[in-house]
Amino acid sequence: MAPLIILIVCFGITFLINKYLLNDRISLSFIGRISMAILLIIAGIAHFVKTDLMIEMMPEIVPFKKEIVYLTGILEIMASIGLLTQKFSRMTSIMLIVFFLAILPANVIGSIKEVELGGMEKGINYLFFRIPLQLLFIIWTYYFGIRINTAIPNKMQSLLKQVLQTTLFQMVIPKPKPCLRSKNTRVI
Repeated sequence: MAPLIILIVCFGITFLINKYLLNDRISLSFIGRISMAILLIIAGIAHFVKTDLMIEMMPEIVPFKKEIVYLTGILEIMASIGLLTQKFSRMTSIMLIVFFLAILPANVIGSIKEVELGGMEKGINYLFFRIPLQLLFIIWTYYFGIRINTAIPNKMQSLLKQVLQTTLFQMVIPKPKPCLRSKNTRVI
């Protein structure tokens, strides 16, 4: 419940500051990304403060649990910086969506084990809240980080788009028609 409250309150406060103090100088996309960044910083710090509880959430077969918890904490803090950087915000959002999908099993395992962290102590019933919350994080990240984000795409995003168009989505997304140009046209 705390992550949802943090996300909504940060969004509301930032929205109001932007409207009444900054005269709408900040885009809605950036307000949404600020809110997610604050949530990620808090979650990232929790990986270092509540390491033992985070380890309990991991499957038994995973080696180097402590190191993985620290690494994911660092990744969350780095992602918060990426969200706030115009050049990397879209790519960070794509990676965060993958990250949110990847950590969902840890929340399921934590609920099954009733880990004393963030509501998981309530057992399986917590998943009726956590899974939709995780979907909200994914939708939020997509909407504010990709859909309405006006940041200039970087080379990595162009490469990712090219890879997706030529492999995974080849049947869904039609190939673009080649542009015709005369012999005297220079390509820059």
